[in-house]
Amino acid sequence: MSEYNIIDHEYDVVVLGAGGSGLRAAVGLSEAGLKTACISKVFPTRSHTSAAQGGISAALGNMGEDDWRWHMYDTVKGSDWLGDQDCIEYLCKEAPRAVLELERYGVPFSRTKDGKIYQRSFGGMTKNYGNETVQRTCAAADRTGHAILHTMYGQALKHNTEFFIEYFALDLLMNNGECKGLIAWNLNDGTIHRFRSHITIIATGGYGKTYYSSTSAHTCTGDGNGMALRAGLPLQDMEFVQFHPTGIYGHGTLISEGVRGEGGYLLNSKGERFMERYAPKAKDLASRDVVSRSIAIEINEGRGVGNEKDHVHLHLDHLDPKVIKNRLPGISESSRLFANVDVTKEPIPVVPTVHYNMGGIPTNYKAEVITLDGTEKTVSGLMAIGEAACVSVHGANRLGSNSLIDLVVFGRAAAIRAAEIVKPGTPHEKIPENETEKCIDRFDKFRNANGENKTADLRLAMQKTMQSKCAVFRTEKTLKEGINEIRKPFDGMDSISVKDKSLIFNTDLVETLEFDNLIRQAIVTMDSAYLRKESRGAHAREDFSKRDDKNFMKHTISWCNGSETKIDYRPVHTSTLTNEVQYFPPQERVY
Repeated sequence: MSEYNIIDHEYDVVVLGAGGSGLRAAVGLSEAGLKTACISKVFPTRSHTSAAQGGISAALGNMGEDDWRWHMYDTVKGSDWLGDQDCIEYLCKEAPRAVLELERYGVPFSRTKDGKIYQRSFGGMTKNYGNETVQRTCAAADRTGHAILHTMYGQALKHNTEFFIEYFALDLLMNNGECKGLIAWNLNDGTIHRFRSHITIIATGGYGKTYYSSTSAHTCTGDGNGMALRAGLPLQDMEFVQFHPTGIYGHGTLISEGVRGEGGYLLNSKGERFMERYAPKAKDLASRDVVSRSIAIEINEGRGVGNEKDHVHLHLDHLDPKVIKNRLPGISESSRLFANVDVTKEPIPVVPTVHYNMGGIPTNYKAEVITLDGTEKTVSGLMAIGEAACVSVHGANRLGSNSLIDLVVFGRAAAIRAAEIVKPGTPHEKIPENETEKCIDRFDKFRNANGENKTADLRLAMQKTMQSKCAVFRTEKTLKEGINEIRKPFDGMDSISVKDKSLIFNTDLVETLEFDNLIRQAIVTMDSAYLRKESRGAHAREDFSKRDDKNFMKHTISWCNGSETKIDYRPVHTSTLTNEVQYFPPQERVY
C-alpha cells in the first residue's frame, strides 16, 4: 500500500455516477444543505442518460385527459405483474411533480401551440385502463435525456455540488454490514482517494456491455453492481434484460420508440405491417418485449429483409418532413450517419438490440438498499438509484419513457431520505484499515497482472456467450450451455494480462476493472435465467412459454462469490402505499 498516495475526503453524502439520477440526487442533496460529492468516470454531460431520446412519462394531461392511476396500471401491466405496486404507485403519482420541477430547472421541452409541454404516444401507454391510447411522454424533440442531463449538471454546479470527474470507483468501504464510503482512482494523476460519507448513493447505470450487440455506450459496465456483489450484497431480477426492438442493423445505435409514437411503422419482406398479427390493438406501439419478440419471430420464419433476411424495416418516409425535422432530428441524423438512409425517402433497417437492464441493486421506494436476508432490512449508509437499482417499478419489462422518470423521481426520493437521516457536519467514524487494504490489493493485483489472456479477448467471449445463450428467446439447452461457458472468461482472469503498469489514464487497467464488474453480473444473469422456468416480460423461454404466477410471481435474488452463485427469491409487493388506488390483480397481458 505504501506505493499509493491515498488522499482522504469527508462528505455528508457521496453520489457515485453523474447521469440523470445521480445529478438529480446531487441537486436535491446540495439544496438541502448537505456537503455533497459527485464522482464520475466520465464528464457528467457524457453520461449515458444523454442517449435517451424519446421522452419522459408523466400523466400531465396536456394532450388530452390522463390520470396517474392509468399510468400506474400501464406500468404494472408492462412489468408483467413483477413490479412492486407500492413503488409503482410512488413513481406514477410523483411523476407530474418531478417533470414540472425539471421544467422549472430549465429543461427545454418541446411545446404545444398553447405553450404547454408537448407529449407524444409511446408503447404500452394508455388511458381508461387500457381502453384508449394516450399521449403521456413529455419530449424535448428526440434529445430529451441530453436536455435533462445538461440542465441538471448546471443546477448541480449552481448549488455547489463538488465534482470528482474522471475518477474510477474501485470498491465500497463496508464495516459490520454498514457502508462508510468508497475508494476511487483518479485517472488524471494516478492518486487513490478514500471518500468517507454517511450515505453513499450508487447511480452507475446499467450493464448492457455484458452483451455483444447493445445500444449502451462502452462505459455502461454496471460498476456499482459489481461493487455491491463484491461487498456481499445481492442483486435482484438480473435475468430480465430488455431488447429494444429498433437498433440500427449492423451498428446497434438506438432508434427511439418516439419514431413509432409519431406514426412510424414496421414492415417485413412481404411488405406486411406484421405487428397487427401480434398486437391487434396497440400494433407498433405494443410494449418493447412484445415488439422485439415479434421481430425475432418474423426473422426466424424467413420474413426478414436484406440479403441475409436478418432484420426488418422501420418506415417514417410517409410522415411530413416538417414533423421529422422538428420532432425527430436526431433520428434523421443517426440514420444518415450509421445506415446511410434518408428517412424522408427510405426505411431504416432495424433489429432488436440489448437496451436496458430491469435488474440491479434491490431498494425500497425511498432508494435505500435492502439486504433480503429473510427480511427487508436496509443497509445502513447505502442507497441506489436509476438503472443500477432495482426498486422494481419495471418488473419483468420496462415501458418506454419510464426510465427517465425513474431517474428523476427516485433521485429526488434519495435526496429527500438522505436529508431526513443525515445532520450536516456529523463526525465520521474511523474505517478499519483492512477494508482499504483489501481494495488496494485487488487493484494492485490487476495492475501488475502478467498472464496470457487479453482483457479484450475475455470480454468478447463473455459478450458472445451472452448474445447467443441468453438472448431474446431462451431454452433449457442454451441456458445450461451458457452457465458453463460464461464461467470460462471469469476463470481466464486468473491469467489476465495488463500491459500498461502506469497509473495515469491507464485504459488497459480501466477496462480490466470494468470486465471484472461485468463478468460477475453476466454470471448471475445466466444463472437467474436458467432457474426461472417460465416466460414473463423480457424473459422468454421457448420451453416454458407461459407465465407461471403460481411458482414464479417472485423476485430473483442473486449473490456472487467468485464464480459461485446463490439464488433465492422474495415476494412481489402487492399492497399499495395509499388508499387512492387498489392492487391490480394479474391478468393475461395482451396489447
